[in-house]
Amino acid sequence: MKTERLSLTGVGAVFLLTAVATVLPSLAPAGVDWGQLFDYLLWGTTVLFTGTALVWVVLTYVVGRGYEEPAPVHGGDDIQVRILTVDAAAVVQQTVDSLPTELDDVHVIAEADIDVAGATVHVVPDGFDCDAVRKGRAIEWARQTLGCDREYVLYLDEDSIVDSFDGLPDADIVQLREQPRRTGSVWTYLADVYRMGVQVEQRAFARLSIPLFAWGGGIAVRSDLEDEVTWDRETLVEDTAFVWAAAKQFDIDFELATATCRNEAPPSLTEILQQRRRWAAGNVEASTDLPLGYQLLTRVRNYAWALSPVVTLVVVPLSVLGVGVGGSGLFALTSLLLGALTLFWYLRGVCYYGREKRLWAVAVPLAPLITVVHSMGTVVGILAPPTEFRVTEKVG
Repeated sequence: MKTERLSLTGVGAVFLLTAVATVLPSLAPAGVDWGQLFDYLLWGTTVLFTGTALVWVVLTYVVGRGYEEPAPVHGGDDIQVRILTVDAAAVVQQTVDSLPTELDDVHVIAEADIDVAGATVHVVPDGFDCDAVRKGRAIEWARQTLGCDREYVLYLDEDSIVDSFDGLPDADIVQLREQPRRTGSVWTYLADVYRMGVQVEQRAFARLSIPLFAWGGGIAVRSDLEDEVTWDRETLVEDTAFVWAAAKQFDIDFELATATCRNEAPPSLTEILQQRRRWAAGNVEASTDLPLGYQLLTRVRNYAWALSPVVTLVVVPLSVLGVGVGGSGLFALTSLLLGALTLFWYLRGVCYYGREKRLWAVAVPLAPLITVVHSMGTVVGILAPPTEFRVTEKVG
């Protein structure tokens, strides 16, 4: 994490200095060709983002080509549901009420005693000690304490309203699809629509030896695999860390489910910043246990997302205006194509939601600003990683 923090800070500082020197050369120290240095930085950022975009295209449309979610095999009799919360009884109740009747073994793992109809509530004791923290600690306590005589444990976040559930395919780890719903800020909702467009790459993960990430809002694991791998590790991204640990130890099957969780989009800009901050910092920290190739891929992707606003807010306008390196035909073409890909990701997210949400396509001109909302937490997560797990505020 320290390497990422130093390099991103250095790049940002030089970017700012060279930008000022390019626009107001009279203020710049003599002896340095600031315009040329600014050009190099713009090219470097553009090349980095281009490489990441090409990896995404290959994953989504080459590796993941033709992937279809396997048909469900395991019904409610094979599944125990565990819902994680601190003390949000009203939010959890909505999630429990959304479950189909066939899911009849439902447990709520909470940090405080709450009343939830239709589920058995368990409170994690203060004295329970393990390496895992916060949410991971609660999951590990449940694994050690509750026991499970069913094939799968299905973990849901407190706000994961389950839609169109018809069972699970036969795989070691099954990722439920995600479809965030608006709860507050329009900007944060649009940022999650954008994220859904990018997240289409998940269809390639079943064909990789190690999935690139997992989403804990709806994930099912075989109970015997869970006992082998455990959740007892200190991390801010317990879901992704578990999947990475499982893939390192065993030859696992990872599949997507047809079922969808309609979780809450962060209600405010502050909340989405803190959420993405935790994701970025946790992924960078957990990636140190990956094989070198995957580790480099994960870290480069984090760099690219942190710098993506540069492409949309600096590079594309310069290309249009013909300022500095923007006058280069190759640079202009590359940056405009990247800008078009950013618009595509947003429109892909709108399509993912379906016809009832297609009206949000009118927001496509705002895509550059939407990417800033989506990415600003990644920047903060690298520069100032959180020291503890912070639960994203829920509205209910």
